[in-house]
Amino acid sequence: MSSISEQIFGTETGHDPGGPLAALIAFYRGFNARDLDSLAGTWLDGADPSMSNPIGGLRRGWPSIREGYARLFQGPARVTVAFHDFTMQGDDRACLFVGREKGRCAWPGGEIALRIRTTRWFVHRNGTWRQLHHHGSIEEPALLAAYQRSILGTEQASAS
Repeated sequence: MSSISEQIFGTETGHDPGGPLAALIAFYRGFNARDLDSLAGTWLDGADPSMSNPIGGLRRGWPSIREGYARLFQGPARVTVAFHDFTMQGDDRACLFVGREKGRCAWPGGEIALRIRTTRWFVHRNGTWRQLHHHGSIEEPALLAAYQRSILGTEQASAS
């Protein structure tokens, strides 16, 4: 296991372009740009991927995950995050990133600072690294409620 001291926002360069860290960077580049086509290139296609977080809930399969991102990106709130304080462990077939996201959620009526525990699991398939699973949790009840209201218009029971 290696601890990574840098922050990943999606603009980082100089990493092995065929490695799992480059795939993680590509995910954040696509997410922060609200680019669904870029995100599709970072997730494993088909029914295998899964995601669980306070906004998207539990989603299985790339089509459902894509729909969740589309809903977020088409809404009035703008979410940007950076991955930090994380570890990376794996081998040539799978890589697990465990850390935190920090960022902001801004909408016409306000803005909140985000603090999210995050796990992202990438697998190496057909010569490329793709995300197989994501889990995100917000530990602070008031922050979770504010984030859900800003995106969904209401608080929801969280799967996270």
